[in-house]
Amino acid sequence: MGGEATSSGGDNGSSDSSSKAKSKKPKYSRFTQQELPACKPVLTPGYVIAIFTIVGIVFIPVGLLSLFASENVVEIVDRYDEDCIPRDHNKNMVGYIQSSSTNKTCTRSFKVPKHMKSPVYVYYQLDNFYQNHRRLQIAVRYVKSRSDKQLRSKSNERVTTNCDPEATANGSPIVPCGLIAWSLFNDTYGISVKDKAVEISKKNIAWESDKKQKFGSDVYPKNFQSGGLIGGATLNPSIPLSEQEDLIVWMRTAALPNFRKLYGKIETDLNANDQVTVTIQNNYNTYSFGGKKKLVLSTTSWIGGKNDFLGIAYLTVGGLCLFLAISFILMYVIKPRPLGDPSYLSWNRNPAGHSN
Repeated sequence: MGGEATSSGGDNGSSDSSSKAKSKKPKYSRFTQQELPACKPVLTPGYVIAIFTIVGIVFIPVGLLSLFASENVVEIVDRYDEDCIPRDHNKNMVGYIQSSSTNKTCTRSFKVPKHMKSPVYVYYQLDNFYQNHRRLQIAVRYVKSRSDKQLRSKSNERVTTNCDPEATANGSPIVPCGLIAWSLFNDTYGISVKDKAVEISKKNIAWESDKKQKFGSDVYPKNFQSGGLIGGATLNPSIPLSEQEDLIVWMRTAALPNFRKLYGKIETDLNANDQVTVTIQNNYNTYSFGGKKKLVLSTTSWIGGKNDFLGIAYLTVGGLCLFLAISFILMYVIKPRPLGDPSYLSWNRNPAGHSN
């Protein structure tokens, strides 16, 4: 009986030591127990009220300044996709835009509502156009249909892995390949003020980083738009991609289905009540997917173009913070509560002894 007891005790000792050896419990340290020095503020009513008040005082003036700057932006938006289709083709807009025999010249006129200080930016706006399309269920993903290596260097001309169905033509690679480049916007605008032509500058409309880093100066268009179905604009094969700024602007895909892209800049002022005439070549097919096309003329301010959202957001947050600050002050004055003793908080207590 005694021998059996001794044996049993030995077994328990060995099992305890083996369980300790297999234990994944970390060795005690101030790091594992989160006892290192740290900023652990106690948010008393005074601190909370002060924080909300400061945020409100700062945000409300910023919101008012943003709204004021946005109101000073002069913007003209003209939708032309429907009006630029002749009445006798209204029932077959897709056939009209795809036909090579139809005259697609369209003239639009409008007055300048306020003085527009140069530079006046000319944008084209597309609605219901999903440049961010990348559904996994289909083989062709628009946003992935490009070759960044090919765009950067001539040595990678044949790298067209993701470009199908616009990868090759007549056995040679298409440069630039892919659906994004193939669908390049090709409507054109000619602007005149008081019957006098106004130049639209195409210089520096693309990001400088894109021109220098994403598009090579030794890469030239090749076999572009040479297939059976033409998607959009053509490119000058004698100009490198780093200087084809319309393409660079288009290749920076938009995140939302309604977007604007910079077409050019007018370097002269437009005066109030000036009569602006725009001659449009209505080439781009948005009719097959129910899209919309708009021409936008806009000035800018220190916050960019016309956008009331930023100012409204600042005013909303600032007003809400001031409202909460006043509410907390009233609660603290009318129905105060005694504060707890911070010495009872866990990080103010000495940790119990731990063995290594």
